[in-house]
Amino acid sequence: MERKRLTALLLAAAVASQAAGCQNVSSGQPGRDENQNEGKPTIEVVGTYEAEAAQLSGKVKASEASEPGYVSGFENDDDSCTFQVAVETEGFYDLHFISAAEGGYKENYVLVDGNSAGTIATESETFADSVISRVYLTPGAHDIAVSKYWGWIKLDKLVVQTSEPIDERIYQVSAELVNKNATDEAKRLMRYLADIYGKNVLSGQYCDQGQFGKEMAVIKKATGKYPAVLGLDFIEYSPSRAANGSESHATEHAIQFWENGGIVTFCWHWNVPEKYLEDIWWKGFNTESVSIDLEKIMNGQDEEGYNLLMADIDAIAAQLLVLQEAGVPVLWRPLHEASGGWFWWGASGPEAYKKLYILLYDKLTNEYGVNNLIWIWNGQDKEWYPGDEYVDIIGEDIYPGEQVYGSQVNKYLEAVQYTPDTKMTVLSENGCVPDPELLVRDGAMWGFFCTWGGEFVAKDASIYALSEQYTEKAMLQKAYDSELVITLDELPDLKTYPID
Repeated sequence: MERKRLTALLLAAAVASQAAGCQNVSSGQPGRDENQNEGKPTIEVVGTYEAEAAQLSGKVKASEASEPGYVSGFENDDDSCTFQVAVETEGFYDLHFISAAEGGYKENYVLVDGNSAGTIATESETFADSVISRVYLTPGAHDIAVSKYWGWIKLDKLVVQTSEPIDERIYQVSAELVNKNATDEAKRLMRYLADIYGKNVLSGQYCDQGQFGKEMAVIKKATGKYPAVLGLDFIEYSPSRAANGSESHATEHAIQFWENGGIVTFCWHWNVPEKYLEDIWWKGFNTESVSIDLEKIMNGQDEEGYNLLMADIDAIAAQLLVLQEAGVPVLWRPLHEASGGWFWWGASGPEAYKKLYILLYDKLTNEYGVNNLIWIWNGQDKEWYPGDEYVDIIGEDIYPGEQVYGSQVNKYLEAVQYTPDTKMTVLSENGCVPDPELLVRDGAMWGFFCTWGGEFVAKDASIYALSEQYTEKAMLQKAYDSELVITLDELPDLKTYPID
């Protein structure tokens, strides 16, 4: 442990050094003032690359119009535009893609030398800038491709420029919780999270069967360690699932893991009330499988639906109160991934969603007195942010593909900018375990990562064997052995951790 603490300090120094001296990206961070630009390195454009001169694949072709020139035709999965970019200096660069949407919001992949660097999004029908921030490039030539995800864009050009330094104040977060009546257990956990933020990253894993379930057993076998954070889901406590025979022991698993020294996070795949179920009852959280209209409910046009949702919240409140009575603090992540629209709570747009999120906070906190929660907002888009007074931590869920170990720094810095306040940012779900060396190099110091279960870690349900489809064994071992990454055995006693 002493060696680990020493190395953590060295890693923190490395992050600070990079923030001060390397070519990093601006985070648009808190604490900005009139003198913020003093002493900053000059941002330089190192190249402008026209799309018409790039390598075009599939149906992508140059427009016939001469002014301005662009390419279009992103329709099929093999459609892409690849720019050949050369840089002389090793460091971090921002990639500015000038594009326009065809028919509303569009999002498409960006790959650097064949590896995922994130996505660019545009909803403007006139040409506008979409940025992938803080891409690390070595001297020489690189292939930078825009590949069809949603497709249907006009791509004008790529502008490559050096990145601004990260403001290391993004790692200086408050331990004060938004709920002023929070339990001591919640305060102690948040104090610990704030103390290590920017210095260490907690390991995490979703496992429905608790500490000794399939995914956890596979990780223990492969690495010799358990993750520090256990991810669980209240899905089966949803009344419409219980009515169809579902059972859950998630609450008991959470208590056991806490008693064994671990940290617990919960999401809730909220199955709609039975009235709104379509053909498949167990898919009642998916927009395509339900008939619920959240906007009508939140606007008072569906009073019965409102009462049914309140009854569902009552059922989950009962479980949270059991955990509170047992002294278990919860990293609570409700109504997740809303902006994607694939879950019903995001299908009616940001305003209805925010009303529901705030209502959920108010009901649990002020009606039920559930005070053991640390609120993680996971809306995935600034427009969906409910307000600083309802959010302790910001979470991002990222599934970049198979065996993609990048830091996802572009999304990290985007999340930092959701609010001018300084909030801890975590990788609340991930498909691939990130390479800890890249987290430090890029300054993407997620508070924790929490890998989703099933195929992302383990093979089929009957075999307790590691699946390397998303994270190879060597990378999993590297992460769990890293001095940056905290595992279960390295957590302090959180029941006695000092609040102040």
